[in-house]
Amino acid sequence: MAQVLEFKLPDLGEGLTEAEIVRWLVEVGDVVAIDQPVVEVETAKAMVEVPCPYGGVVTARFGEEGTELPVGAPLLTVAVGAAEGSSGSAPSPSSASSSLSSSPSSGSGTESSGGSGNVLVGYGTGAPAARRRRIRPDRLDRAVVAAPVAEVLVAEAPVHEGPVPVVSPLVRRLARQHDIDLRRLAGSGPDGLILRADVDRAIRTAEETAAATARVQAPVAAVVAAPNGVAAASDAERIPLRGVRGAVADKLSRSRTEIPDATCWVDADATELMAVRAAMNAATGPSAGPKVSVLALLARICTAALARFPELNATVDTAAREIVRLPGVHLGFAAQTERGLVVPVVRDAHTRNAESIGAEIARLTELARTGKLSPAQLTGGTFTLNNYGVFGVDGSTPIINHPEAAMLGVGRIMPKPWVHQGELAVRQVVQLSLTFDHRVCDGGTAGGFLRYVADCVEQPAVLLRTL
Repeated sequence: MAQVLEFKLPDLGEGLTEAEIVRWLVEVGDVVAIDQPVVEVETAKAMVEVPCPYGGVVTARFGEEGTELPVGAPLLTVAVGAAEGSSGSAPSPSSASSSLSSSPSSGSGTESSGGSGNVLVGYGTGAPAARRRRIRPDRLDRAVVAAPVAEVLVAEAPVHEGPVPVVSPLVRRLARQHDIDLRRLAGSGPDGLILRADVDRAIRTAEETAAATARVQAPVAAVVAAPNGVAAASDAERIPLRGVRGAVADKLSRSRTEIPDATCWVDADATELMAVRAAMNAATGPSAGPKVSVLALLARICTAALARFPELNATVDTAAREIVRLPGVHLGFAAQTERGLVVPVVRDAHTRNAESIGAEIARLTELARTGKLSPAQLTGGTFTLNNYGVFGVDGSTPIINHPEAAMLGVGRIMPKPWVHQGELAVRQVVQLSLTFDHRVCDGGTAGGFLRYVADCVEQPAVLLRTL
């Protein structure tokens, strides 16, 4: 006799409370093994494949791709104990209803169900987060008037605890197509099993309610007032701030709110630095290593500068009103991906040479492009290097990556007229900008840091002298 178990979105760690379904890896009716990945989700930190702790036949999935779910929300149900060679056909209503009546309300009983208990390697499970009610943009105008009616309907509807008593994939698909919440339906089948007739009845009720709402709503204008008071056209595109984009928005807003930042900048002649890099990469023989990037050289210069100006490798404890100077440099670097801006972190950058930093930057950049960075690889930075020159721009005033105290911005390196040794010449010039938290230091320290970086760019021997 199969037992239907519900697997909920586990606690993904790092204080994350929700995730967006990016891609389902299984279909209803598929046979899954214990710890087999079943869904790919995107959190505010990274993309994660979530393995299911149960082995059996998938009987239901909760949420379409693009849906955001809170931690603790149901992901899927699995019929455990069904024949492994099942072709994916659904069990009969009578057998399903008896198995549902004996199944647990959550996926916590892994010992009795044969689950692994791992849920997600490296993370644990936690208390379910409160489900946030969301209004789809195409229903915003309807929600303005229909909210009181909807609240009454929700208040009166029954709410199922544990697995929803539905077996037929057709019934589930029909409910999804018409936005019917199966948890709020009372089934007319054996042991409360929800049948197609129950869903059809709910659809008719919803249509009648929508028609009544439309009649009440007729005088309402077709333009909805935006939060800032400016009228927004009904066909305006609305893009949810969630996932990586939402996390970036929150962090940048917090940085601007909490940090009194200031920016200083300087133009530097990078001709000698480019010549040194070319010589490094042209070396041959047993001692020649992998190619060294300009970003790796600038990162090494940053770690040397932070050793001289440790005030900028710090954070501010606002509650204790203390500046916390950090012992090691965990260097973040901005990387633009299809999913938005991310900042991977090179751990213990102060202990690495340019070649080692370059190799780690290349490895993390590839993970960022494929969306496989773990939350741990995106947190814990103490200083950030932002190479916006790759976008073909000369300068910027970067926003500090909260809770860090500074960020070095690097523009494009390009030929410009420059006075060199008393004569006008064409040189490779770059603009460097430092945005810093004015609470941790004054302009003299920030200027000293930036000037040292510029000196190393113009005369790499300055850096070699301190190695």
